[in-house]
Parts: sequence; C-alpha cells; structure tokens
Amino acid sequence: MSARTKARKRALDLLYSADMRQVPVEQLLVTEAERAAGEPERQKSWLYAREIVDGVVDHREEIDELITTHSRGWTLERMPAVDRALLRIGAWEILYNDSVPDPVAISEAVEAATVLSTDDSAGFVNGLLAAISHSKA
Repeated sequence: MSARTKARKRALDLLYSADMRQVPVEQLLVTEAERAAGEPERQKSWLYAREIVDGVVDHREEIDELITTHSRGWTLERMPAVDRALLRIGAWEILYNDSVPDPVAISEAVEAATVLSTDDSAGFVNGLLAAISHSKA
C-alpha cells in the first residue's frame, strides 16, 4: 500500500470518527499528531493525511454543496458516514490537489468504498466523483 493510500485511510478514519462521535475533527487531529510524532514510520503518511483533513475542513461548505448537487436525491445526512467521508476526500483531491490526477482520486475512493462500505457504495462514489470532476472543467 502506497504512502498516499495509507494517508487517505488515515484521513478517512479521522473524518469518519469525528462525524460518528460528533466532535470537531480538529480535536482528533491533535491526538493523531501526537501519535504520529511518536511513531516515525507513520510520519510520511501523516503529512498527507493532515493535508487532506485540513483541506476538507477549509473547503467543507463548497465540497458538501457539490456532493449534494450531484447526488441526485440523496442528502448528505442520508448517505452512509463512510461514503460521506470518502466523497469529501475524493472531492478535495479533485478540486484542490493538482498533484493527484482526477482518475486516481476517483479510483482510490471507489476502492475504499468497495472494501469499507455497502455493495452499492462503489458505484455511487464513482458516479458522484466523476460528475464533480467533469463539472470543474
């Protein structure tokens, strides 16, 4: 597993945990930063995970608006929490991280949805992130 894939998983864990526990993600970032500092082998993936989470937090309103616009009948609240977090990560990479090609961001999110969410989630995540990718052009 690449360092970026690990970072996406760590970002997913943080966003999902904050959502489920209904606590500010910034609170969890402090704990995770301390943990990463004590485990040098985690440092490389931690830096990108932090960049993702900070980016999602900074652009959450726009990201959530795009997800809602392209989800056709699904509110954010109705989506599984894992899907919501994956969509936010994928949308952030598509919109704000030029070093990640859109197909890679989509593929990574779809792969995670396949493993971590419902049977229908991979197709949903794929279609929604593809629509966001096409809308930015």
